[in-house]
Amino acid sequence: QVQLVESGGGLVQAGGSLRLSCAASGPTFSSRAMGWFRQAPGKERKFVARINWSGETTYYADSVKGRFTISRDNGKNMAYLQMNSLKPEDTAVYYCAAGSSANIYITTPRGYDYWGQGTQVTVNS
Repeated sequence: QVQLVESGGGLVQAGGSLRLSCAASGPTFSSRAMGWFRQAPGKERKFVARINWSGETTYYADSVKGRFTISRDNGKNMAYLQMNSLKPEDTAVYYCAAGSSANIYITTPRGYDYWGQGTQVTVNS
């Protein structure tokens, strides 16, 4: 069992930065891949980024590549999403998720076993 709690969302101007955090509880965090997804109003939940259990391998959606960075600290049971050069189209509720597969290219919500409650990110133009 893994419980996830996101924080760090807020309101930011276009071009600004935010760092999202995901605090995990449970003994299996360090053995699980972590992902970030986002969901805008009326839209489906979309993949943003994924990191493998060790933090050595990452994968990003094309829409955020070069602007967002996913990372983790297994000693602290934390995952992060650093978001730079934010755009209004990045506005969404952001969710962290934990999965058990070693495949770094899992981009569908079905590929994850545990989810946080989400944190709102709003980017003004």
